[in-house]
This record gives sequence, C-alpha cells and structure tokens, in this order.
Amino acid sequence: MHISLATLSDIPALCGLLNSLFSQELEFSPDVDAQSCGLGKIIADPEIGCILVARRQEQVIGMVNLLYTVSTALGARVAILEDMVMMPAERNAGLGSLLLGRAVEQAKARDCRRITLLTDQTNLAAQRFYARQGFAVSGMIPMRLDLRQ
Repeated sequence: MHISLATLSDIPALCGLLNSLFSQELEFSPDVDAQSCGLGKIIADPEIGCILVARRQEQVIGMVNLLYTVSTALGARVAILEDMVMMPAERNAGLGSLLLGRAVEQAKARDCRRITLLTDQTNLAAQRFYARQGFAVSGMIPMRLDLRQ
C-alpha cells in the first residue's frame, strides 16, 4: 500500500468511496456532483486542507481528508477530520490505522494542535477504531444549522 496526496484525477474513485461512506451515515446522502466539487476545492487549495489516499498499485482503496481552521481556545491551527473511509474489502487489516497515522503526521507538519472528528452515534465500530488511535469522546455536543434552505 502507498499513501499520497490526492490529485484531481482521483476524484471519481474518491466519490465512489464517499458513496460507500454516505450510504451508511444518518445525516448525509451520496451526491456525486457535490462531492466532486468539494473534493476539487480541497485538492486545489492546500490552505483549505488535504486529502490523503491509500493505493494498492494504482487503485484507490481508502481516503482521509483534513480541513484546517484556527481555534481561538488554543490560539493555533487545528484540523477537522471530515471523511475517512476504506473499501470494505480492505477493512480490518490495519491499513486504516496506517492511513490515519499519516493524517496525524500531516496535521502535525501543518502545526495543528488538535484534530476533531464526528461519527454517527450508531457507528460503534468507527468509535472503537478512533478510540484505539487515541481519540477521546468530547463533552461537546455537535449542532448544525443547514443553510441550504
């Protein structure tokens, strides 16, 4: 397996992975046009974030993306882990841990002081995975305002 930054030519494969992820999430639905647009914006501007892809030969088998912002509480840059997904056949082999480890290295290299992520309350497997990687449940409650209306 090889891990590298995503390129624009990876977008169709990344949309396939996001389709798998969003099909199991409660709040999101797959939308290839929206996902292509968002992925393209992240890839085109490293100040927004980065997308790391795991490849087996030339095939994209996993992805993780980080978005950057600034925390007033920390007075420093922080990252939001927006999406992480591996192809189902590649799960439970330690590859996700390698990919996440590389994302943590990337965040540290960009001087991030914290990584925050959200998982579905019902996705216990993801919660166990992130806990094994050192993530802890926060006392904060996520809330959203949908501005598309």
